[in-house]
Amino acid sequence: MKPVKEYLEYRDFLRDFHAEKKSENSFYSLRYMGGKVSVDPSHLVKIFQRQRHIGNSLIEIFIKHCGLSGSDAEYFATLVRFNKAKSDRDSRMYYEKLLVLKGAGARSLEKSQYEFYTKWYFSAILTLLDFYPVIDDYAALAAKVSPPITEAKAKKSVALLQKLGLIRRTDQGTWQLTHKIITTGDHCRSIAVKAFQEETIRLAIEALHRHPPEKRNISTVTITVAEQNLDRINEIIAQFRENLLQLARDETHPDKVYQLNIQFFPLTQ
Repeated sequence: MKPVKEYLEYRDFLRDFHAEKKSENSFYSLRYMGGKVSVDPSHLVKIFQRQRHIGNSLIEIFIKHCGLSGSDAEYFATLVRFNKAKSDRDSRMYYEKLLVLKGAGARSLEKSQYEFYTKWYFSAILTLLDFYPVIDDYAALAAKVSPPITEAKAKKSVALLQKLGLIRRTDQGTWQLTHKIITTGDHCRSIAVKAFQEETIRLAIEALHRHPPEKRNISTVTITVAEQNLDRINEIIAQFRENLLQLARDETHPDKVYQLNIQFFPLTQ
């Protein structure tokens, strides 16, 4: 089976651990494992099926039974808390700790993929480089972003985008987009995207005061809807978003980068 640090769901690790032990010894059963970790066999099945969690008081017992030690043991304990996290903040905190515990070599690309979503200016600079020719003038690149960022952040952004294969050098020394897609696991992508959305929503609030009305379009409306029409409303929003994306794809002379946030959420139970 895979090393524990290759898992992002502790229940999958426990399921695979049980399967491997059973393949090695036919006497190893759910009842045997349950007896060792003080968990009813029927409850173990639900844990393997991701229907139940283990209690925090049992984490050390499972660690001992699975023969984990050192950073592997710490990784498993953190993984349990990551999978049981109730808030986005806790999910991000435990996920970032998991990346550290994976070790520098193993976490390099995964950490970079996650990091791309954690700061709004990574995406802004990626889009900006699509039409703004720059070689190594990171101060000028930083000044083009609104709100402006530091030269060091601009340089770090370019380094990250290059590491992810999202940009490459042209023969002239400028940067060119590769149009590669960021790939992460579904669970981790969800955590990262929520962090990105929080960042851009905060920027939208600041834009109310940073930019004059003619440079922005921020409007609000409170409406009544029927539950049965929610799917239709979401379809309209999706079509509107696709129309704007098509307009952006067809643009031959872009000269600005804009952020679009579409927010539609309930105000009543």
